[in-house]
Amino acid sequence: MGMAVVKTFAGQGVTAPEVSVEIHLANGLPAFQLVGMAETSVKEARERVRSALINSGFEFPAKRITVNLAPADIPKFGGRFDLPIAVGILAASGYISDTSLLNIAFVGELALNGEIKPVNGLIPVVMTAANEDIALVYPGDNDVEAALVSHATRFPAFDLLSVYEHLTGNKKLAKGQPFASHSPNKVQTGWDDIIGQEQAKRALIIAASGAHNLLMVGPPGTGKSLLASRMLSLLPDMSEEEALEVAAIHSVKGETLHAERFLTRHLRSPHHTSSAVALTGGGSNPVPGEISLAHNGILFLDELPEFGRKALDVLREPLETGDVHLSRASGSATYPANFQLVAAMNPSPTGDIDDNRLTPQQQLNYLNRLSGPLLDRIDIQVEVPRLPDYDLPERGNRPDDSLHDMRERVIAARQKQESRQGKPNGALHAGELADICLLDDADLLFLQAAAKQLNLSMRVFHRTLKVARTIADLEGSQGVLRAHIAEALGYRALDNLIKQLSAS
Repeated sequence: MGMAVVKTFAGQGVTAPEVSVEIHLANGLPAFQLVGMAETSVKEARERVRSALINSGFEFPAKRITVNLAPADIPKFGGRFDLPIAVGILAASGYISDTSLLNIAFVGELALNGEIKPVNGLIPVVMTAANEDIALVYPGDNDVEAALVSHATRFPAFDLLSVYEHLTGNKKLAKGQPFASHSPNKVQTGWDDIIGQEQAKRALIIAASGAHNLLMVGPPGTGKSLLASRMLSLLPDMSEEEALEVAAIHSVKGETLHAERFLTRHLRSPHHTSSAVALTGGGSNPVPGEISLAHNGILFLDELPEFGRKALDVLREPLETGDVHLSRASGSATYPANFQLVAAMNPSPTGDIDDNRLTPQQQLNYLNRLSGPLLDRIDIQVEVPRLPDYDLPERGNRPDDSLHDMRERVIAARQKQESRQGKPNGALHAGELADICLLDDADLLFLQAAAKQLNLSMRVFHRTLKVARTIADLEGSQGVLRAHIAEALGYRALDNLIKQLSAS
């Protein structure tokens, strides 16, 4: 009888719990049993492993083979367990020694000819192996994304035979390629081609400086989508820790990772026909949705009222908590979803409220597709009006100068917030505002009176104060002044439009 234990890792959200692959070879009629809460895709490993071993030149044992994936309470899915099962059978059959399996883990799907195929969700596996100081053998085609975890001990392999040679000491696998550092994000486009819209540009800068949610309201063709596309150029690059979180989510989703854009924030722009599940994530084995893929970046929703009411309302909890917990019959997963919401919409289903095609009540019904709790979570609402003149943009010698300068101001404001409170102003809690905003009594009374006059909810009251704090940071002010409060109160364009239509 032969016995072997091989280390590997399962996938559970953006975590990778350790799994022990226990192999037992016993006398009796030849059989291959696989147990340990393995779904169909894992159980199919029996035929893949058998063919891979035979085609790699090994004799498949004519024994009663039992494979246990422990612990049994963790769901296992996918082909990532093929390689550790094959290595375990080789060890139990005496091809390799048990000591060669100490402090090393394996993950990879096997082709019938013994080649090792890439797998999804490798970055959480590499991160866990690095934290536990365990060497990892993984598919060679995954080496580009695995290199993002620079402190891991990595051995990319392309076939089963090379793994056998490594474990027997005949020919060691080459270590994974080191992660190449990249230059900081540079402003690629300016906004001198966006004519006018100075208030909208100002709102965009404030939103970028404090990580505030932003809604732009205006007729078609006024530059809302164009302005939103410039948002990424204003934001600072991610830290390596933030970038690894994002890379882990994209790895689980199976999306291609580009090392040259490792530190660059992502902008996700789902179509307005997207369902609630497409936004939050889900499936029988819960995978991340658009809001998690926009983690540490921007979720841009164009034509906001055209999204389904249910789809929009699922954003409410993630906007507050910064994560989303998915529960399904087969398991559950928690994915980070700390995104910045940027949305754009027309004020009327016909495009413009001044085209006299609909009554005020019909226009109001259109705006009422957006729930009050969702609007309360949007810090800045700005109008993007139709321009009075039909001018063409004039390009200067350096069209990105203004945007480059604004990005420097945004980065300076973010650094100020990081040193003061360790997070952007948009993430401040209500209990922190008094100590950070440093309002004097007269200005506080002014804000309270304005909030009462405008009938603001307590959530909007706090968010207005956060916006005012960001404006003060941009102006270099130590405390929040009345002028900053007045400007922050002015960014409630949709609220004002709804009140105007309700009074008609």
